[in-house]
Amino acid sequence: MTSEGTRTREKIYIIGHKNPDTDSICSAIAYTELKKAVLERKLADGTFEAENPLQEGMPVPIPEYIACRAGIVNEETKYVLEYFDVEPPQYQDNVQPQIADMDLNLVPGIEGRASIKQAWELMQEEHAKSVPVLAEGKLKGIVTITDIAQSYMDKSDSSVLSRAGTRFASIAETLNGHIVCGGSDEVFEDGKVTIAASSPDVMEEVIEPSDLVIAGNRFETHFTAIELGARCLVMCQGATPTKTIKKLAEERGCIIINTPYDTFTAARLINQSMPVQFFMTGENLVTFQMGDAVEDIENIMKTNRFHNFPVVEKCGNYVGLISRRRLLNMNRKKVILVDHNEISQAVDGIQKADILEIVDHHRLGGFETLEPVFFRNQPVGCTATIITQLYDEKGVVPDRKIAGLLASAIISDTLMFRSPTCTALDRATCERLADMAGINITEMANNMFQAASSLQGKTPEEICYQDFKIFNNEGRSFGVSQVTSMDSRELDSIREKVEAYLPQVMEQQDLDMMFMMMTNIVDTSTELLCCGLHADLLAKEAFDIADGDEHIILKDIVSRKKQFLPAFVEALHQ
Repeated sequence: MTSEGTRTREKIYIIGHKNPDTDSICSAIAYTELKKAVLERKLADGTFEAENPLQEGMPVPIPEYIACRAGIVNEETKYVLEYFDVEPPQYQDNVQPQIADMDLNLVPGIEGRASIKQAWELMQEEHAKSVPVLAEGKLKGIVTITDIAQSYMDKSDSSVLSRAGTRFASIAETLNGHIVCGGSDEVFEDGKVTIAASSPDVMEEVIEPSDLVIAGNRFETHFTAIELGARCLVMCQGATPTKTIKKLAEERGCIIINTPYDTFTAARLINQSMPVQFFMTGENLVTFQMGDAVEDIENIMKTNRFHNFPVVEKCGNYVGLISRRRLLNMNRKKVILVDHNEISQAVDGIQKADILEIVDHHRLGGFETLEPVFFRNQPVGCTATIITQLYDEKGVVPDRKIAGLLASAIISDTLMFRSPTCTALDRATCERLADMAGINITEMANNMFQAASSLQGKTPEEICYQDFKIFNNEGRSFGVSQVTSMDSRELDSIREKVEAYLPQVMEQQDLDMMFMMMTNIVDTSTELLCCGLHADLLAKEAFDIADGDEHIILKDIVSRKKQFLPAFVEALHQ
């Protein structure tokens, strides 16, 4: 059996619709806990390995289920979560692929003073064409193969080593030698590189103070170079300085490096000792962050000549490199949808995600998936009722908190069994869950509805988007918001400011029509506010209301899904 520690983790987000209600939030939490419980059981008894056999070199990842929400938690749901001491799900406003979903090229960085040779060796080791240059973990630049080639191109520039501020320690390391005399942290800052292949008389005309002199193993050549003020003497062919030469070098401040290479090889390799910061690209870098959407970076990558692009954290710390080729190996976010199956209600970016499952109790909304998925859709009053069935089918007993969340979701979605969407199964399931959670249904319902009814002090925008859904039918798009209250006076007090805000919602969401259902739970009626061309006429026609009536009062209408939507869609068809 393969241990869990040897496998990678694969995040799977379980999420409800935008502007989530209590059912959307609680069902996401409860289904996440169910998936975790089933996974733990399979890992313990070995059935996970049996169902997902390891492929050689490609271990099957272990799912990591994460409960999410696509919007703000409303007051009713806050009350429920606080009552059962449960944290709100993770906020996820977009599920389109991000850089975080891609396999980055984790090329380690090098310091700016590191040599070009070290950069080249790192590129060979990592099979990379670029290496990031870092300072205390933060990105300072990029050095590429092209930059390294450039260091060899200008053969006439014998002063490039000093202009680059090359460390003598890097020169020794590049020449596979070591410093015999002088400090390893010193830097070659002035002078040129000279090869002492001539007689001492000729050397006097060539060597200038502060030069770096590459010499063989002749004493007179070493002596003359130091006497002429050489800053560094590179002794080739394994030569070592005599006591006289070493003492003279110490007195004159001359660094001595010996190398096993001959003068030709030393001269050919010495440019590799220059620091990468001299050749790196350090300005106008094109960088990305882990949270950047792949869709947003594609065009940027196409319009830039770079092979690799650095990925950094917000603080500037380097993470890895990304290339155009790696876009082909992009990992889509894996998502399970609960309490909805329409794109217009789903979290942004859902078209770019990999949908694994859908558990819902609404009408079918024409969702398209990449592959066949587990789709559980039942004509019940609440998704939580279906989730409870899944617990039963999997042989998992929810704990008190989960049972309480599921019961509360049913209470909310069915308006404590008053909604026409409520079925006998919803009621029986809720009663069983309430007993497991140790709550009184009537008391819980009153407290929940009272929390939800607190509309005073909220802005029109908060009220309109508290429970808001978008629908498309017959080529028209329309939004339907719903607020519920146990106090008719509270609904009256917000009518004017909400009605005035509906045109803004239409504009923000690009809708043809907008409706607000102001539902009184006590007398099971709804006042309908309408906005948009012919919106009020269509609504009156749908519910057989006289054209002269100023207010549209819908008696015994409390359900958006079961009562308002079917009647209004039928009116659109006529």
